[in-house]
Amino acid sequence: MTVDFKKYTDSLVPAIIQDSITNKVLMLGFMNSDALAKTNELQKVTFFSRSKNRLWTKGEESGNYLLVKEIKTDCDNDTLLIKVKPVGPVCHTGADTCWNEINKTDNFLEELEEIISERKNTPSTESYTSSLFEKGINKIAQKVGEEAVELVIEAKDSNNTLFKDEAADLLFHFLILLQAKEFKLDDIIKVLKKRHHS
Repeated sequence: MTVDFKKYTDSLVPAIIQDSITNKVLMLGFMNSDALAKTNELQKVTFFSRSKNRLWTKGEESGNYLLVKEIKTDCDNDTLLIKVKPVGPVCHTGADTCWNEINKTDNFLEELEEIISERKNTPSTESYTSSLFEKGINKIAQKVGEEAVELVIEAKDSNNTLFKDEAADLLFHFLILLQAKEFKLDDIIKVLKKRHHS
């Protein structure tokens, strides 16, 4: 892999960091030849920090490393695309990405769907969600039924906090059921929109 570090006067090239599983763009940093060499050596993304004027391995203080899975250059060899497995939040704000969407409503449910999909496709023994997928569709459907009953019970009482908690549990397990059936929430929204316009 050849990178044209001399193209820019400061010998730094942009490095776009992308989640190797979700393909979400996580952050943008800059690398010189030493930073790229260190990244390859550690298999952890290392930038050149212009503010610190030194090499900086992402996560060296927080522990939120970016584990390298793949490195590519663009057609001009002056920009890097690095696919990673993030260990913990990427942004200093605690978010999983440094990018904010402009003029778009909160997409937390989409993010939650991505997390559920990751737990399904990359199971973890410590993940409750992964354990449900492992138990199969019958167990997942049963959990949705149980959460629906619990929500109905709380609806008859006056504890708003418990009602919202049960509503959240039902929605979460419903999203898991959709994934188990190979659907997304957007598929259900399309059905609702079609009904609304018919």
